[in-house]
Amino acid sequence: MELKTVLFLAFVLFTVLCSSPAYAGDIVHQDPLAPRKPGCMNNFVLVKIPTLVDGVEGDEFVGVGARFGPTLESKEKHANHTRLTLADPPDCCSKPKNKLTGEVILVHRGNCSFTTKANVAEAAGATAILIINNRTELFKMVCEANETDIDIEIPAVMLPQDAGASLEESIRNKSAVSVQLYSPKRPLVDVAEVFLWLMAVGTILGASYWSAWSAREAAIEQDKLLKDASNDLLTTDGTGSTGVVDINTTSAILFVVVASCFLVMLYKLMSRWFIEILVVLFCIGGVEGLQTCLVALLSSFRWFEHAAQSFVKLPFFGAVSYLTIAVSPCCIALAVVWAVCRRDSFAWIGQDILGIALIITVLQIIRVPNLKVGTVLLSCAFLYDIFWVFVSKWWFHESVMIVVARGGKSGEDGIPMLLKIPRMYDPWGGYSIIGFGDIILPGLLVAFSLRYDWLSKKNLRAGYFLWAMIAYGLGLLITYVALNLMDGHGQPALLYIVPFTLGTFLTLGRKRGDLKHLWTRGEPERPCPHIQLQPSQ
Repeated sequence: MELKTVLFLAFVLFTVLCSSPAYAGDIVHQDPLAPRKPGCMNNFVLVKIPTLVDGVEGDEFVGVGARFGPTLESKEKHANHTRLTLADPPDCCSKPKNKLTGEVILVHRGNCSFTTKANVAEAAGATAILIINNRTELFKMVCEANETDIDIEIPAVMLPQDAGASLEESIRNKSAVSVQLYSPKRPLVDVAEVFLWLMAVGTILGASYWSAWSAREAAIEQDKLLKDASNDLLTTDGTGSTGVVDINTTSAILFVVVASCFLVMLYKLMSRWFIEILVVLFCIGGVEGLQTCLVALLSSFRWFEHAAQSFVKLPFFGAVSYLTIAVSPCCIALAVVWAVCRRDSFAWIGQDILGIALIITVLQIIRVPNLKVGTVLLSCAFLYDIFWVFVSKWWFHESVMIVVARGGKSGEDGIPMLLKIPRMYDPWGGYSIIGFGDIILPGLLVAFSLRYDWLSKKNLRAGYFLWAMIAYGLGLLITYVALNLMDGHGQPALLYIVPFTLGTFLTLGRKRGDLKHLWTRGEPERPCPHIQLQPSQ
């Protein structure tokens, strides 16, 4: 019972953290507070600025393009290396004292408008202007409200303070500095999103079959006991004997409250030390999940049957099989290696292995008993996801869910409770990610559909599992379509997944006349469950 309790708490913990399926930094920014006008119509795009210092490749910086000026090149090979020079005066609010012959001019923010600086630089012969912000973050350069007839023919890019200081120092040290300015476009579809989609769908598929197989085996075992013993000595509650925790309506509703409180706590307390705590919790859950999956998998082979059925009593842990003792060091070693190397480029592999194992184990142990509970749970999660991704911006001035998913200001590359794959063909890099909740919550309903199909002896086409899986896959696919249409802004996956999966289930149940049994009992009436539970061919 202790293990089930820990896993249930882990389920609540890991599913509330984030649900944005992909976030790799916004490339194109929209800003309704900065209205467009003739000559000031550009999107705010990120700009790559590779440098050459004395002919040697230097640092590469990232800036943001202004609302005004021409559109930048999208490919590096079309962007010329141009010499960089300092403005004199530094603010470039008046005609520079030094004569420019096609250089890029580096100026400081302040004392006059951005368009004034650009006009002065253009008149002096500059081919582009880099404006150093007075803060470490980027700032969107817009036109003044009273400005008209804006006609600026050179690109203007805002640099963060530290990048500008580095370039300025190199020039003052008499180094020859040249820069390129280009804004690469993100591909419409990245291979990472395809693999992440397959990973999420495959995880639910495997977890559903394991859950249905376990339910069938438990029911067959119970039927055997019914033949050999009096009904008075048996209980119909499968939880105590099978290690399964059924969610009820109250806990489904309570989920939103607990999840919201926990998310706000993460948002407020997010720091490096807090990330370390989350890493430890993730490792514990990942080790438990991977260990459970490996023991279940190896137990199906006859070479390991004896080790799986032989037990030794250990302090605190109780009776533990020899097979569990054998696989535990491997699981612990993987978790430790991932925790130590989690900032390395290959660490996502270990994180995904531990995460998938944990998700599968949770879907095996935590179950939705009927469609009523599933509807309440997913409906609450649907509202929760939308609120903390979109609506929370009104109170916190930023999306709480996305900030938590990125790791806030902790200096870490996001929290560990995510499946992630690097964006392989994206010039901006980053990861496509999906939160555990976007797999576990709809996965509970999909797993329930397969258990119902097996109990009612339905084939794939006449059952609900196939359609639930298709609905989940389509919902996740639509999420990625929306993600690309929104220029990389994080999207609440459950906004799209829940209507597809839950809507499909409810519609089919009503059409087939099974809705009453699905809603209340969660299983058909079966006089001989040990016969009915055999899956159809």
